[in-house]
Amino acid sequence: MKEKLFALDIGTRTVVGIILERNSNGYSILDILSKEHSERAMLDGQIHDVVAVSRVIEGIKAELEKKHGPLDQVSVAAAGRALKTERAKVEIDIKGKPIMQREDILHLELTAVQKAQGAAAGQDDTQSDYHYYCVGYSVLYYHLDDQEIGNLIDQSGEKASVEIIATFLPKVVVESLLAALKRADLTMQALTLEPIAAINVLIPASMRRLNIALVDIGAGTSDIALTDSGTVIAYGMVPVAGDEITEAISDALLLDFPMAETVKRQLNSKEDFISVTDILGFSHDMQKSDVIKEISGALERLACSISDEILSLNNGNPPKAVMLVGGGSLTPDLPGLLANKLSLPANRVAIRDIEAIQNLVFPETMLSGPEFVTPVGIAIAADKNPVKYLSVTVNNQTIRLFDMKKMTVGDCLLTAGIKLNKLYGKPGMAMIVQYNGKSVTIPGTHGSKPELSLNSMEASLADEVSEGDVITVRKGQDGMQANYSIAELADHIPHKSVSINGERFIASAELIRNGLPVTGAEPLGDHDVIECKMPETISSLLSRLKLKDLLTNIHPFTIQLDDKTIRLPGYSHKLKKNGMEADIYDSFEDGDELIVIAPQPPAAQDLLNEINCQSDYSIPISFNGKKMSLSKKLSELHRNGEPLGAHDVIKNGDMLTLIQHKMEPFIFQDLFRHVEIEMPKDSNGRFILIKNNKETSFHETVSPGDELKILWPTAMKNF
Repeated sequence: MKEKLFALDIGTRTVVGIILERNSNGYSILDILSKEHSERAMLDGQIHDVVAVSRVIEGIKAELEKKHGPLDQVSVAAAGRALKTERAKVEIDIKGKPIMQREDILHLELTAVQKAQGAAAGQDDTQSDYHYYCVGYSVLYYHLDDQEIGNLIDQSGEKASVEIIATFLPKVVVESLLAALKRADLTMQALTLEPIAAINVLIPASMRRLNIALVDIGAGTSDIALTDSGTVIAYGMVPVAGDEITEAISDALLLDFPMAETVKRQLNSKEDFISVTDILGFSHDMQKSDVIKEISGALERLACSISDEILSLNNGNPPKAVMLVGGGSLTPDLPGLLANKLSLPANRVAIRDIEAIQNLVFPETMLSGPEFVTPVGIAIAADKNPVKYLSVTVNNQTIRLFDMKKMTVGDCLLTAGIKLNKLYGKPGMAMIVQYNGKSVTIPGTHGSKPELSLNSMEASLADEVSEGDVITVRKGQDGMQANYSIAELADHIPHKSVSINGERFIASAELIRNGLPVTGAEPLGDHDVIECKMPETISSLLSRLKLKDLLTNIHPFTIQLDDKTIRLPGYSHKLKKNGMEADIYDSFEDGDELIVIAPQPPAAQDLLNEINCQSDYSIPISFNGKKMSLSKKLSELHRNGEPLGAHDVIKNGDMLTLIQHKMEPFIFQDLFRHVEIEMPKDSNGRFILIKNNKETSFHETVSPGDELKILWPTAMKNF
């Protein structure tokens, strides 16, 4: 007797039951039965009302049993829309560690998977992330020191990272399926995933090396799965599907939802016109093209949502081809819109029905639309690749794994909720010191790897597990505290030899810890402040060699004049380095020859000349027949309140005051500041002031070339 296979596709709108029979060449469809939910019992692939869903299942079971006898076991699928796909990136510090091995890379990958698992659980503190099964993950990128790299094995550097994309299935989805089946007196014979079911029958393993997108468009959601490099690389879902189009028709034509659903199906008929009766009782005959134009906005939104999700799952790149299944795939113009959105040729986006399934026989009278691909795929996938549970013990805790693939020790640790990033021993306590003004972290020794055993034998994260296996994991040993000497931090103590005015000097770098000189053999302490510096300039060299007098001399010659700093380069000491003029802030090298040349200091008059300040002015005159000059001070320099003469020496760093007088005309009275007047004995104290042979007064202005005289009464008779 040939074996019969009973499968259920429990969707958002309908439940489809199918009876398949296995034969020598493949499978034959014996019966398909579809029933709609009487109420909203499903939401996004998860059963929200177990009782309501079980009633629909019971109805399908009862009708099929009338034709095919008792049905006790059934194959079902977890909806693809219940899957959660998350990306995660994890970076670790590998500076100073041994080169990376496969075990280190796998630990890094699984840490990223666990991070994604926490994101799928919707929380940062992933205490409940083990309520999600990891269906699979793919590595998107490896990075070494911020550079993308093909493989991290045998690599070394400062930091390594991995970015993965992982898919998870909530355990509650499986548990609600089991509960609904139990109420209908059915036991789960096998479990698969809807996207996997459709892919298994439409995209055999030989085709999965191609980058292909499979889109199952149902009533409420569109489920997406992608293949590449021989495997399924990602799953996704958008909450836009056939109902979006039905609602658009309802709004545009004023129809109730069932009538709008009928109109949507008629859009795929060969007739050019559609007859409808709106909610007001008016009948209309409309061209299909007009109806499609009315719903063009909804069609555009559906195509955009699906294409955007495909590109997001496929790392921004369009796939090679797109296969459409599900009742919603029959939406008018959808394949062409998707091809346009994905920049694909029109013949690269196609609707596939059960006629595309290889080695499948079905009656000619049976409908063969794309809505039946997933139910057929569930039955065949559950028969060929049933998903089972494994019971494994991890650190005395019994866990059950959803056996979607080859299960490893790493999968068991994920399911057990053990934090992989906490298994490695912690690095030893680091020290933080200040070295030449920069903060330096000196790490302790690295912690060791965790100890893993499988059935009392040493194991790795990649080892495969079987039913009943016992896994033990122990945290690695913590590292030791950092232990360095000051000399190890400084590496070496540099020195330079220079000649200064013919004498050879050796300048060595100095080690200072917390303000005190040290030899370098002393051990470092946490938060020590260490300095190890060579003099960087000629100025700091002379200071280090304690040649302070020489240093003072070659500093730039500056004075403070009325609180303003004035630099006099011409009176600074000249500095030459290897025969060339140099500055005290220039650097020096080993073997340099330095010569300091001292010039004469400036006098007060020199300073006034440097600052373009006129010290005095004068005019020529004649007094009593003798030529002479009258002069006045225009500028006076004072030091410590005392005036400076023209020849007084100015010292480097002097603080001076400049007093300037207004230039005014000379008067006869100014003569008395330049000559001494002797009064004749017989003058009786009387005198006459003469300018250019004319009598004048003390306040009469005097001009250049004027002839001045003073006459006494005794001499007047000679005038």
